[in-house]
Amino acid sequence: MSDRYSRQTLFAPIGVEGQRMISRKHVLLIGAGALGSGNAEVLARAGVGKLTIIDRDYVEESNLQRQQLYTEQDVIEKLPKAAAAKKRLLEINHDLNIKAVIGDATPEVIEDLCKEVDLILDCTDNFETRMLINDASQKHGVPWIYGACVSSYGMSLTIIPGKTPCLNCLLKKIPIQGMTCDTGGIIGPAAQMVIAHQSAEALKILVEDWEHIRQSFVSFDLWNNQYTNIKIAKAKDDGCLSCGTSRTYPYLQSENRTKTAVLCGRDTVQIRPPLDTVISLETLSKQLKALGYEIKGNPYLLSIEMGKQRMVLFQDGRALIHGTKDITHAKSVYQRILG
Repeated sequence: MSDRYSRQTLFAPIGVEGQRMISRKHVLLIGAGALGSGNAEVLARAGVGKLTIIDRDYVEESNLQRQQLYTEQDVIEKLPKAAAAKKRLLEINHDLNIKAVIGDATPEVIEDLCKEVDLILDCTDNFETRMLINDASQKHGVPWIYGACVSSYGMSLTIIPGKTPCLNCLLKKIPIQGMTCDTGGIIGPAAQMVIAHQSAEALKILVEDWEHIRQSFVSFDLWNNQYTNIKIAKAKDDGCLSCGTSRTYPYLQSENRTKTAVLCGRDTVQIRPPLDTVISLETLSKQLKALGYEIKGNPYLLSIEMGKQRMVLFQDGRALIHGTKDITHAKSVYQRILG
């Protein structure tokens, strides 16, 4: 298929040389859900040289509404998302060099991969992993593209080490409680819009067209017809511990990670957030009840029934995930509720 990329090379900012550059680049996608599967397909069709996909989850029926690489057969087989994505992507482009990593995006894994990739795409569902990505990106000088969506909202930010503010400059600390797809739902077009922003920025970076990198934080609400661009250049903070003059990369340090433990003699995992927080149990209870969860509680904790599992959540963010000894699965359940 000698003309496979002919329409892309006809696009002047890419051209033949840009296509050669794309074919030599290695992209790391962290998360293979809606954003991960969509971005992976765009890059596979664009002819990227190598894709590494990390994801800890498997395909469920509720994914099919918006996660475009997966099929009902994947649900029946309970395939890990990274494996299912690899299978489908090779059907799209058999020349693709793809590595599927089934497991957690730990600091050790991310740092190791940062040494060999040209770009990181954030396709995760939680801020703890995003802050890990941010610190690893700054430490190893690898650009990354933040993306998030929930309900009808979406947002994206391109971060170039040494040139733009980093995510820590903008946030300063990890947000603990936020709306998630499990608490606020999501429509497919919101994910598709974020994918469009992320993948367009990815192509610019892969062909090294730095002049046209977006210099703003973009957000939108498709349902209410809102679209916002916020300039961020002045947010760069020389005192930032992730990208400033005296860097310590705090989110790569063990003391700033979520603490987990399998409780002795019990089919239960305890999870503690990395930072002190106060959860609005009343607000969360109303959100979850509206979505059909069975909720019991008091001023100190919520008991959330989730099929064969139960999560008990305390006001300080600590949780007990009953019905499992799998720490990776327990963290996934926790982050699906708290974001």
